[in-house]
Amino acid sequence: MNFKKSIRKIHLWLGLASGIIVFIVAVTGCIYAFQEEILALTETYKKVEKQEQDFLLPTQLKTIGQQQLPNKHIHAIQYRGKEEAAEVIFYNAAPLYYDICYVNPYTGEVIQTVNELSGFFRFILDGHFYLWLPEKIGQTVIASATLIFVLLIISGFILWFPKNKKAAKQRFWFRWKNTTKWKRKNYDLHNITGFYVLSIALIFAITGLVWGFPWFAYSYYTVIGGEKSLVYAEPKTSISQSPLVIENPLDKVWLKMVEEYPNASAIEVHPPETNEAPIAANANVGQGTYWQTDYRYFDPHTLEEKEVDHIYGKLKNATFSDKIMRMNYDIHTGAIIGLPGKIFAFLISLLIASLPITGFMIWWGKRNK
Repeated sequence: MNFKKSIRKIHLWLGLASGIIVFIVAVTGCIYAFQEEILALTETYKKVEKQEQDFLLPTQLKTIGQQQLPNKHIHAIQYRGKEEAAEVIFYNAAPLYYDICYVNPYTGEVIQTVNELSGFFRFILDGHFYLWLPEKIGQTVIASATLIFVLLIISGFILWFPKNKKAAKQRFWFRWKNTTKWKRKNYDLHNITGFYVLSIALIFAITGLVWGFPWFAYSYYTVIGGEKSLVYAEPKTSISQSPLVIENPLDKVWLKMVEEYPNASAIEVHPPETNEAPIAANANVGQGTYWQTDYRYFDPHTLEEKEVDHIYGKLKNATFSDKIMRMNYDIHTGAIIGLPGKIFAFLISLLIASLPITGFMIWWGKRNK
């Protein structure tokens, strides 16, 4: 058996093993691509009328939100634009819950409280991330299938690569003028489409594997020159021995963030989880992306700012490698280049979803001549 025949066998069996999962991941990715744009049109409760007055302070919104869900833990308070509702975010890992109370930031009126773990797009996201299986099992299955998909991309390129100029003529575009055979057309759809989506599919796979396997994320980060930790951790603070007590430190941190980031699309503050935890605050200066977010940490006893040794710190302190890791979500969704990027990602995902189908039909056609 020569080299290409061996690669063809590998490509076939890997494709049969992972095809249905690749199809599901690609289709759910297509559906989820415009989630933010669709929800912006349908979830009108997120909008408020702009008023000529200041927003309510985080401690005020925290009190209002806690009255709605008194038995749940407030994770953060987030402010968006002048015409956007503020969000009191309730989140806990075990037992798992994730709710957002949308509040008018001018008047304190509770607009709506939403369970973020339900709804159509949450169902789609669970399929994309976990294949609707328990989280730990589903993540491993999806990540394993994605790793196999990388091998499929590499083996597919080897099979596609033409051995001479004559063969190359049928590798770059469809030549169906003189043929009516569906097998030939299906083969070209698989072969030529696979070639054109190859590079973007590889980017999708790599950015997906960053979430799927911690060892892959660290290896990838190290290869591109990264030296920091990828694990988010808040710096510890020492309980102040000073008789001076800072009043409403959460509000003071938020006011500081508002002053320093007047053009931020979102500012979020996190109440301390423990007596030794800081007030975590972040400000996103990007529109429609997340990688430009500044993450900052303040001692609630002194308001002294604490630095961190992981990638989730100030953007100005981020190296090129740190920025690539921060961009991972925005690259994966295409949002890194705005709406055109999302449209492009949608179309590529649709073509990727076709590959398991055309590949299966090639195999089925050979078995049933």
